[in-house]
Amino acid sequence: MSKIAFVFPGQGSQYVGMGKELNDQNAKAAEIFSQANEALGYSLSGLCFEGPEDELRLTANAQPAILTTSIAVLETLRGEMDLTPAFVAGHSLGEYSALVSAGAMSFKDAVVAVRARGLFMEQEVPAGQGGMSAILGMERGPLADICAAVTESGKPVQLANLNSPGQIVISGSAEGVTEAGQLAKEAGAKRVIPLNVSGPFHSSLLKPAADKLAEKLKTLSIGHAEVPVVTNVTAEPISDAEDIFRSLVEQVYSSVLWEDSIRYMLSQGVDTFIEIGPGNVLAGLIKKIERSAKVYSIQDMSTLEKFKAEWI
Repeated sequence: MSKIAFVFPGQGSQYVGMGKELNDQNAKAAEIFSQANEALGYSLSGLCFEGPEDELRLTANAQPAILTTSIAVLETLRGEMDLTPAFVAGHSLGEYSALVSAGAMSFKDAVVAVRARGLFMEQEVPAGQGGMSAILGMERGPLADICAAVTESGKPVQLANLNSPGQIVISGSAEGVTEAGQLAKEAGAKRVIPLNVSGPFHSSLLKPAADKLAEKLKTLSIGHAEVPVVTNVTAEPISDAEDIFRSLVEQVYSSVLWEDSIRYMLSQGVDTFIEIGPGNVLAGLIKKIERSAKVYSIQDMSTLEKFKAEWI
């Protein structure tokens, strides 16, 4: 029997039209979108289904939109098949989807939390003062050394997303990201790609946003996870409510250890990963980490039907 993990996408996976077909064809999915609209007090479903894209892309909209679509896909999948994952994990924002799937948070609390998380992240660093770049073709050790040297010179920058071998995202002050990118190129990085994002996510500059998020999370209910959640911060499984709370706060300004998380699950015998939610970014990353892993992406009715046919 395959040992499976559910994985959930993060910011950047959104697209206009996501979830519409599920909403129109599946009552469980429609209920999730309806709950999101009610909890947030505006038509999140309208943004998901019709855009406009520039509004959907805003951090405070994209985060609840991706979470909602992911849980709508999850509920549709659960209605069709009985699958029990050994672990769940999510990329940054996707960790909230993972926690909902593991029973540690209600969907309504999670959607309120990520809306607040997005707003706090947007507000913390004025536009243009922070940035992120993808560094391709460089090992994490030398890149971490470069970031440490630039940070010491008064321009904070750090490793933000350790996505897969040779794909690392750095984040921090605009000057720090630019300088670290130049030094990385000089040290042999294949490419440096500045990212079109609204802030320096997963950097120390967002520590104040994490503090605000902690206060918000205290007003919501976080329980024990029924399935181990492999967290971004440590790449290790947690189930305890206090550990989950701490992880969600630290996650805002800490590195996303995605490659390490996948390697941990592989080491525990997971051979099949099911990406649940918009896009297929995580499937691509997992294949780069371990080519032999079985990977599926489910984001709409056609990908669900394809998965069911292949699974049987």
